[in-house]
Amino acid sequence: MTIFDEARAWLEGDPDPETRDELQALIDAHAVDAIEDRFSGTLQFGTAGLRGLLGAGPNRMNRVTVSRATAGLCAWLATQVPDASTRGICVGRDARPNSDVFEQDVIEVATAAGIPVFVFSETVPTPVLAFAALRLRAAGGVMITASHNPPGYNGYKVYWENGAQIIPPNDAGIAKEIERVAPKPIPRLPLADAHAAGLVREIDALRADYIAAIADEVAAAPDRAPIRIAYTALHGVAERTLRGVLLRAGFDDLHSVAEQAVPDGRFPTVDFPNPEEPGAMDRVLALGLEVGADLVLANDPDGDRVAAAAQRNAGFELLSGNDIGILLADDLLRQNEAPRPVVLSTIVSSPMLGLVAASHGARWEQTLTGHKWIQNRALELEREGQTYVFGYEEALGYAPSTLVHDKDGISSALRLVDLASRLKSRGRTLLDARDALFTEHGFFADSQVSVRFEGADAQSRMRALIDQVRANPPQRLGGIPVTRFSEPDHGVLVFELEGGHRAMLRPSGTEPKVKYYCYAVDRVENDGDLEAAKGRARALLQRITDDLRTASGC
Repeated sequence: MTIFDEARAWLEGDPDPETRDELQALIDAHAVDAIEDRFSGTLQFGTAGLRGLLGAGPNRMNRVTVSRATAGLCAWLATQVPDASTRGICVGRDARPNSDVFEQDVIEVATAAGIPVFVFSETVPTPVLAFAALRLRAAGGVMITASHNPPGYNGYKVYWENGAQIIPPNDAGIAKEIERVAPKPIPRLPLADAHAAGLVREIDALRADYIAAIADEVAAAPDRAPIRIAYTALHGVAERTLRGVLLRAGFDDLHSVAEQAVPDGRFPTVDFPNPEEPGAMDRVLALGLEVGADLVLANDPDGDRVAAAAQRNAGFELLSGNDIGILLADDLLRQNEAPRPVVLSTIVSSPMLGLVAASHGARWEQTLTGHKWIQNRALELEREGQTYVFGYEEALGYAPSTLVHDKDGISSALRLVDLASRLKSRGRTLLDARDALFTEHGFFADSQVSVRFEGADAQSRMRALIDQVRANPPQRLGGIPVTRFSEPDHGVLVFELEGGHRAMLRPSGTEPKVKYYCYAVDRVENDGDLEAAKGRARALLQRITDDLRTASGC
């Protein structure tokens, strides 16, 4: 078959008039490059599911790929979870274009396969869906979201029966089932018939259960001070739930960026709805100055990440993803009274967590990138008698509660507010607490640089870059000898440097990017000059970063 034959065959099975019209127009225009971009490959199960641009074809997110993914998931559940037909799956959605349509496709395909569906009638944050899947002991879960990706994207995030995102062998098993069902028509049970058969149950009450359970984990400490918060949901779905959590926990002074409070998957006021991106938090930082906030917070559009800024000299300083992780880990370990505590972070996150954990007598482990690895490892460690306290990845993803087996930007925001309020009662801020940890353990400078690849050959060019560095790894970075070079996961290249510094290179699991992560550490001298240590570490960090980019040709 030619690429045009494949496109015409796709048209016959596409139930969506919008993507049919899109594809027919490309065929009529003989748009070879555009059609090859859509049909030269298929979306693969990556970071716990699918994520990609909306559009027609197997290399896009659309009703066909969602229906095939659901049929594959249900077929795999039937072989791996004997009572899946009674336990069912939980399904939720964000506010992106087509999320509601894709959710209905999931329901109709799953119920046709005999799998009951528990669904929210409205949009929900991803952590609420993850909470519901765990609370209901569902056989699995599906969240329709592209998290912090640009507005042209959507995604399909899969949870297993343990409440965590899928890992091997389940991701590969689902992928094989998708391949088996792809050439065949996908059976569907119309939504009205699924309801009439009792195969669909609305679970809106579980949002309130999540709010209560998360808020009640944070005791009302007597040393709290009133705290004012400036907040943005970045046009996402987290605000209603976050406001409920904070109010129940006793924090009622929340000021929201009004034009970003209503869910809107077009993200009209930000170029890129990711709080890590330059400019994304400009409006909430301005609001913080306007209302005299103590703390500025931003969730990403599906609410599983959180960014923060604290007061500094009549302005605000953004905390890095590692800053937040270290602060939360230290605070949670101080409060922990359970035996054999353990904290986890990913290999691209700051090694400073190991020193903080050791100071509290806790165990520290590193996992591959992504909370699917953190949470599945945490469950293994708990079965071995360890007590999971906290896990994080530097990309603003934190997991401070065992009520959700995934990163949770809402419970993490509450923990930051609680910590900031207790610090304020002593005349201190999150920045003061962070700098105290730097003084104790050393200053760990970190940088993350992302290089975006565009076009149909983006993936092949990314692989070529990784292959080049693997074949010719640098022997020195920033003038420091490389003592160890490893590849703990395919495409993830790690360079350990003399003196405890580190550099890493990896392809993103969710976007066409190659990411560079570098760390440089400097100890505070006897005179306690933290600023001097920061300067030395940052200078070395820049040299390490520059050398790694040069070695990769970027």
